[in-house]
Amino acid sequence: MNKFKALKGKLFYGTGAIGLDLSYGLFYNYLAKYMTDILHLNKRFLLLLTPIARIWDGINDPMMGAIVDNTNTKYGRYKPWVMFGSITNAIVLSLIFFTPSFFNLNGGIGIYIFIAAMYVLWGMTNTTADIPYWSMVPSFTSDPKERNTLATIARTFSGLGQGIITIASPLVYSLLSRTVDTDGNKVYDVNSYRWWAVICAAMLVFFSALSMSKIKEVNHTKSEEKFSFKRIFKIIKDNDQLRVFMLFAAISNTGWYMISGVGAYYFDVVAGNANKQSMFNTFGAVGSILGLLVIPVMTKFTTKRRTYQTSLAMGFVGFALMGVGGALLGSDILMYIGYLIGSTGIASMFISQTIFLADIVDYGEVKMGYRAESGTFSMKGFLQKMAYTIETVILFAGLEITHYNENLHAQNSASVKNAISAMMFIVPAVCILLSLIIYSVRFKLHGAFMDSVTAEVTKRREEREAAAAKG
Repeated sequence: MNKFKALKGKLFYGTGAIGLDLSYGLFYNYLAKYMTDILHLNKRFLLLLTPIARIWDGINDPMMGAIVDNTNTKYGRYKPWVMFGSITNAIVLSLIFFTPSFFNLNGGIGIYIFIAAMYVLWGMTNTTADIPYWSMVPSFTSDPKERNTLATIARTFSGLGQGIITIASPLVYSLLSRTVDTDGNKVYDVNSYRWWAVICAAMLVFFSALSMSKIKEVNHTKSEEKFSFKRIFKIIKDNDQLRVFMLFAAISNTGWYMISGVGAYYFDVVAGNANKQSMFNTFGAVGSILGLLVIPVMTKFTTKRRTYQTSLAMGFVGFALMGVGGALLGSDILMYIGYLIGSTGIASMFISQTIFLADIVDYGEVKMGYRAESGTFSMKGFLQKMAYTIETVILFAGLEITHYNENLHAQNSASVKNAISAMMFIVPAVCILLSLIIYSVRFKLHGAFMDSVTAEVTKRREEREAAAAKG
């Protein structure tokens, strides 16, 4: 019965990731095309927008992590922030895709101000929910196996949210669209973007409320310091493994986001059939499901380190095969199979990265003398946003340099199509390979060394619990 309750709690915790990834996936997969094709925003403005937003995230994300670390309410440390962040993020998500009609959608300054404000606010509200949600993982347990299970369950639901976005969005956009091109095919219009965003926003709030209402926070360690940027910089400076993680995770995430961000352009402009993206993403979703089995299966006969290296290797091989099929041979099925293999590796990669952060928190406690759970986990969201920034800078620069015309669709020039294909196939494979090299050479939280860190953290926790029982 206790095991059943424990599993039930893990499952309810995981459902929160569905809503978060619905918002996250819609923002990162389709906002770029909405801004270029629907709002007709200047691409040089977009090139500036994402880096500027990340400068603020560099301040806001660690600040939010420290605020969470120092929160203490009768509802818990994390749950109030998850709910507040989810509700406000849902509002902003709706607004950014539901641009008020009184703005001039053909170049007026009002639309630029509005989009810039909503863009920054989305990042802030997403941070408010995302950091406390994922920061719960190390607070639940210090047992590596339990963390693996919890992270796998959460990532499973996270993948479900992403799957809904990637598979359903092309179909929903086509269904809701009222606009057809010269060939009589439906194209995504403002109506389709608007209402799908509202639906996803509602699901975000629902799944967050379901998750937070059914779980109980445990194993809190009182934060010993108040927020300061000096402390955040000190955490990063003193925790060498956090710095290594930030580097290889940012690079690998950039590779993944290139595919999801460029995909809408590739299938519309290069493949000439936007609806093909749904089938492509279906293979990716199957791969994401299979990826959930990589860690449980491989850790039975090999190490966590080797498992992660295998995951990245699968990502590289899959993306390379995807490029051969899509760009060289013109084979859809080979491209789909490559994406399935690559997605399998990437899904396993993301689970491992969540576990790595929990290990980095423990390592930091031993090395620095105090825990910084939310401060450390704030790097996860920040790195994802940095990866998205790098991806969008590459994307918008490529579109600007090659003179992409959103009104031409498949009639764009060969240089536009070649640039989109390179961003879709070559850049992701290179990023994954580079990340694999950095991880293999620089990351040391594995084997006997990590076992000693875990043992020390467990010992300290038991001593604190014993002291509290006596007091």
